Amino acid sequence: MPELPEVTALAAFLDGRLAGATVDRVYVTSIHALKTADPAYTELVGRRVEAVGRRGKYVVLTFAPASADSLDPAHSPGSPEGTSADDGGGRLLVVVHLALGGWVRVNDKLPDPAPARGKGYTAARFGFVRGEETTGVDLTEAGTWKRLAVWIVRKLEDVPPIAELGPEPLEDEFTLEKFRSLLNKRQQIKGLLRNQKIIAGIGNAYSDEILHVAKLSPFAVASALDDEETSRLYAALRETLEGATAEAIGRPPEDLKDEKRASMRVHRRTGEACPVCGDTIREVTFSDSALQYCPTCQTGGKILADRTTSKFLK
Repeated sequence: MPELPEVTALAAFLDGRLAGATVDRVYVTSIHALKTADPAYTELVGRRVEAVGRRGKYVVLTFAPASADSLDPAHSPGSPEGTSADDGGGRLLVVVHLALGGWVRVNDKLPDPAPARGKGYTAARFGFVRGEETTGVDLTEAGTWKRLAVWIVRKLEDVPPIAELGPEPLEDEFTLEKFRSLLNKRQQIKGLLRNQKIIAGIGNAYSDEILHVAKLSPFAVASALDDEETSRLYAALRETLEGATAEAIGRPPEDLKDEKRASMRVHRRTGEACPVCGDTIREVTFSDSALQYCPTCQTGGKILADRTTSKFLK
């Protein structure tokens, strides 16, 4: 699933490509992907893109009022602030959650109607015109489970998951003191980092990476971390997300997934050598996901048990 660094880079790319463009056409193939009925998606036609930004793992496109003639002077590309809007100005927002198998495909042509739904399919298609430039944007999804979601709303708070999101971890307001206040729960730190209601934008991959950099076990209890461990975890979180975002910015959408995979230190590296100490990277599997870690760096050499291996670790 795309996380904060990839979604930030994707939003920045789309902002550079679409800001100032007008919607020429919209096709929605999957009624299940579209989570709202009012405003209708047809109301987007003729509107101009003011900005494309991000909130958590969500891409947010802001469209000017139907009668607007010029770009919003407050346009702030690629940022959540640049996408905030209220219904008093007549703006519309398209909020996209790509989920596990979703992605965005961009080309230079106005699209035809989307093909029929299949194992890998196009959930929606948008056509944009900016001067002589035309752009097609497809929202695609691979795999059997269809979880890609699109909301068309007048303000961000009208999207229920966004209304519940925690703070953005790279904002200036996300200080060490703020982070420490979020760790007052008897919850494994891996799960806390992934909880979008506590911190927005971090998923399975970057929580593995952050914990490896911080040299902490994914099973450590958040409320039991001492001050030194908390400071180390905070520094690792900022360092990891800032570095990954810097690497992702400027890359086209088709390169972002490969770049993410190539940059991982432990995530999806089971059986490989840890790049820090050379120990073998291990895995703990769950019903619908898995985590990876280095025993030497993170657990004092202890192999963490899971459902598939615990019988061998008694």
